[in-house]
Amino acid sequence: MNRNARRGRPDRVNNQLDEQYYSKLLELQQLDFGLVELTLYLDTHPNDLQALQQFNQLAQQRKHCAQQFEMQYGPLMQFGHSFSKYPWQWIETPWPWQV
Repeated sequence: MNRNARRGRPDRVNNQLDEQYYSKLLELQQLDFGLVELTLYLDTHPNDLQALQQFNQLAQQRKHCAQQFEMQYGPLMQFGHSFSKYPWQWIETPWPWQV
């Protein structure tokens, strides 16, 4: 068993992560994009109930997706936004912004 498998990190073949890692990361990026766009829209249309409902729905989906990602691959954000398992996971690579 390699060091990453013991720590709950994804197995790598020739330094490549599994396809699910990239798929989940892409899903998070898509949700983040939608949330940014809706945030900008709601800044100028604060009374648009449909847009607000869509924002809240995407925020809930993003939270769920991020929790699944972190349980399988480790933390996404620092400064208390993501918990870390023992031992400290932030020394593990790759970090989400490195792929």
